Amino acid sequence: MTAVTTPAPARTLGVLGGMGPAATAEFLRLLAADAPAVEDQQHPRVVMLSDPGIPDRSTAILTGDGEAGRRIRAGLWTLADWGADLLAVPCNTAHVFLAAFTAASPVPVVDIVDATLDAAVRLSPGGGWLTATTGTLASGLYQERAAVRGYPLHLPDGATQRLVHAAAVQVKARRPESAADDLRTAVHRLWRQRPLPVLAACTELPLAYQQAALPPELMVSSLAALSRACVAELYRTAAPAGRARLSGTARRVGRPGPGPARG
Repeated sequence: MTAVTTPAPARTLGVLGGMGPAATAEFLRLLAADAPAVEDQQHPRVVMLSDPGIPDRSTAILTGDGEAGRRIRAGLWTLADWGADLLAVPCNTAHVFLAAFTAASPVPVVDIVDATLDAAVRLSPGGGWLTATTGTLASGLYQERAAVRGYPLHLPDGATQRLVHAAAVQVKARRPESAADDLRTAVHRLWRQRPLPVLAACTELPLAYQQAALPPELMVSSLAALSRACVAELYRTAAPAGRARLSGTARRVGRPGPGPARG
């Protein structure tokens, strides 16, 4: 029998999924592939709450509806109650709601935005195209973080953005060919303007990009970036669970106050 050389992480990863289900499944596949494990016992312990009933995040941002944020916050705290001491949300638009409650809890969230921008800077220091849901773009979340870094982030025009958002919707609707057609058209339009890599800053978009058979070396996958950041957090030498010093991609999430049941 092969000797165990990579110890299993001491911390438990909690995953709030279902936004959408296909992206969550791909995140879990990447997490297993990225872990430095050769035996079952070397993989991290993962607890997952898949809640596809969380209202659409883009719609919530554009209309000001707070229910999606309340459900996301409650789901994260449920995972903490289940024993998670590191959290991940494989949905970019959901991170718009996390900024309001990142300071009050001992449970950190691995931040998909920072992880994706870290990967983009490594791949293309001269900048990249931001492809994301319309809600994520409207929030300015990526633009603000990129500006702090001095990283040039270019945005699609209105018509191209509608194609990008449609591609994400088509993945959720289990129409991969339509998703690929929309994203392929959008990306080729972007590349005619500037030949820069695409930041797939919606977790459905890496799936559409792959289906479109676009060059993998010209895409920064937010799903892959999140997976690698989680693995780095879980496997690095740290203090006991819940007391580990956070890396730059982990932020804390606060316990929900009075409000709707966690559902």
